[in-house]
Amino acid sequence: MKIRPSELGAHLLVALLWVLHWLPLPLLAALGSGLGRLLYVLVRGRRHVVLTNLALCFPAWEEARRRQVARDHFACLGRSLLERGLLWWAPRERLERIITASGESRLRALVDAGTPVIMLVPHFVALDAAGTRTALGFDVVSIYARQRNAVIDRWLRHGRSRFGDQLLQPRHESIRSTIKAMRAGRPFFYLPDMDHGRKESVFVPFFGVPAATITGLPRVAKMARAVVVPVSVRMLAGGRGYQVAFGEPWRDFPSDDIEADVRRQNEAIEAMVAEMPEQYYWVHRRFKTRPEGEPPVY
Repeated sequence: MKIRPSELGAHLLVALLWVLHWLPLPLLAALGSGLGRLLYVLVRGRRHVVLTNLALCFPAWEEARRRQVARDHFACLGRSLLERGLLWWAPRERLERIITASGESRLRALVDAGTPVIMLVPHFVALDAAGTRTALGFDVVSIYARQRNAVIDRWLRHGRSRFGDQLLQPRHESIRSTIKAMRAGRPFFYLPDMDHGRKESVFVPFFGVPAATITGLPRVAKMARAVVVPVSVRMLAGGRGYQVAFGEPWRDFPSDDIEADVRRQNEAIEAMVAEMPEQYYWVHRRFKTRPEGEPPVY
């Protein structure tokens, strides 16, 4: 079968990641950080997005601090790219050593009790490490957006389903199938913190900036009678691995005020970001959709 140039490049990238995954993690982390810092210089468009997001969310910071956080962010992005090979091919024993978890017993207790669970997982650069760690102990349901490149799509699917019996739901599927899976004992690995446009969104503050935020978390929690468990993942410095934290289940959620519920979601994410601002996914144009009458920010 003829391979298009884009597919050839993807095959070469996958081959490179496979070779690199054999390296010790500190060395792999150093290579990834170097790659990311190079991308900071070369990828001007995304650098602009990151600096704009940081300026909007942290206006009190000095410019020098924002640029340093942006450089550190790209270093983390470079690591997340090269270390992805670990998630795709490293054996379970190695992954259990490098991806540690706290609070996992909270999630286990809820699942064992038959309680539907939504895992609130914000977009941190080490997001897939959180997914792998969860898959080592639980069969979950998650929403999967098909990738344009067939090679990358195949390996992403492989990485997210190689342990246990993971259910990847296409984005266009009805939410009812996800709720059915939750009621059958699968926690829902949910990422509700990107700009998906005006549809099914409300404008609530994110670091004080009006952000189009989907209302899926309170709506699904209400439909499934589910408990929300916030989950964060930290990429540790020096190639020491990853730390996944399963938080305390939320009480009194959802309420009768969907806008207040979405604001609570954003406030929870803000608290996570404040602990490791360089690791949030700032390359996303989080404020692309603006309230009526407001000019674009990018």
